[in-house]
Amino acid sequence: MTNRFLLALSFLLLQLSINVTAQHTAAQLDATAKKYAAQSWDMFNELLSIPNDAHFPDFIEKNIVWCENAFQSRDFTIKRLATPTVPILLAERKVPNAAKTVLIYLQIDGQPADPRFWAQKSPWIPVLKAQNEEGKWEEIDWEKIYGDYDPDWRIFARSASDAKGPAAAFLTALDAAEELGIQPNYNIKVILDFEEELGSPHLPEAVEKYKEDFAADMMIIYDGPRHSSNEPTLTFGARGISLVTLTTYGPRVPQHSGHFGNYAPNPALLLAQLLSSMKDSNGRVSIGGWYDGIELTAEELAILKAVPDNEEEIMKKIGVARIDAVGNFYQESVQFPSLNIRGMASAWVGDEARTIVPATATAELDIRLVPESDPALLLDLLRRHLQREGFFVTENEPTEEERMSYPKIVQMNSRIAYKAFRTPFDSEVGIWLNNAMVRAFEKEPVKIRISGGSIPISPFVSTLNIPAVTVPTVNNDNNQHSPNENIRLGNYVDAVRTFLAIMGEKL
Repeated sequence: MTNRFLLALSFLLLQLSINVTAQHTAAQLDATAKKYAAQSWDMFNELLSIPNDAHFPDFIEKNIVWCENAFQSRDFTIKRLATPTVPILLAERKVPNAAKTVLIYLQIDGQPADPRFWAQKSPWIPVLKAQNEEGKWEEIDWEKIYGDYDPDWRIFARSASDAKGPAAAFLTALDAAEELGIQPNYNIKVILDFEEELGSPHLPEAVEKYKEDFAADMMIIYDGPRHSSNEPTLTFGARGISLVTLTTYGPRVPQHSGHFGNYAPNPALLLAQLLSSMKDSNGRVSIGGWYDGIELTAEELAILKAVPDNEEEIMKKIGVARIDAVGNFYQESVQFPSLNIRGMASAWVGDEARTIVPATATAELDIRLVPESDPALLLDLLRRHLQREGFFVTENEPTEEERMSYPKIVQMNSRIAYKAFRTPFDSEVGIWLNNAMVRAFEKEPVKIRISGGSIPISPFVSTLNIPAVTVPTVNNDNNQHSPNENIRLGNYVDAVRTFLAIMGEKL
């Protein structure tokens, strides 16, 4: 045979391979996902069994080594990108003649876990549970997962959903792709973040430092829960977050409330009055300019209303009889910047309560940001509001001179953790992912314009100009960040199916 004939035959076989990949049906993807998910339980169990609180670098190092081995065994090259604390891991797999590069974000660290509040021996010893007739979760023999399991059974462990579940499902999808002959026509870069639950403090500077390593055409975030309907979901943005600490001051040290209760100003009361001045009785921020620049069009409102939320169910789930008047419904409410009191403290309470006038009172605030919001401007608006309320604003503990000069003092410390991002539905990455989801599940996914929560990938969007979309897969009721975190087995299988479809979707 001539070289020309062999070349033509090779090209024909390549085209046939591409056509076969494109012809995989939802049923084929589902069957393969179920098969490989069932083979991955031991791997998933092993990963969940490694403690991953980022406050303990020794734990994180074990997770890093595990991930290095997992990706190297699947033909990825591995690179540790140094930061002042623990490294970011970059795994890369190239394909011949790829026109595009896709960056995938995975989180491996988890929230701290207090074993006292978990209904099992340890948060890092995964257990399998089924729901009884009373709706309570009861532990069942782990061995049952290897048989004809119920998709509604759940694995309970720290990071089962947030976010080792998606990471394990992605590794499993890589294995399943081999059987189906799926070969992405794009290069894959995977970022593994081991400090996400700390706010990824070193990610922005790492993005700047390792621009060439992170260079890509688009980004997918494999994180977060599906819509509450548990239908396949795509989320096209996330709010950013700024953090603020406010401390008000009373007497230099706590004073006897009998002797000084009508004399020494109480910092807890001062703080309460200050906080109440920031919002009206309907829950809207009353600081001038807070919502400036945000006008939702009729088309945008239609997009928000297309999300199949049940407002009554949401209110019932969280146990409230009314909602703040920032928006008329849930999806509309998260299109605006928020101002939230996330914690307060002053003196002692409960059995330790004392009859004193406290020395200080502290409130921790978070401000959720939207793309139209300038976080520096919002912080400045807040600072000026404090001043209008008659407070001397300082970034440090007041000096003796300041104590004697200003009747009302507040210490304000703040930082911008990361900004918001939003990607259009009709962007290249949006259309591509939507096509993959339709092929996998034979229906349009729920498309969410922006999520209420925050994820630390805005540096990639703003610094590297990479459009990003989140592909959430875990069950909405997974107790992430709380005791008894879990992942539904059916959602894990669907995650494998989703990632498999994305690998097979041509760019």
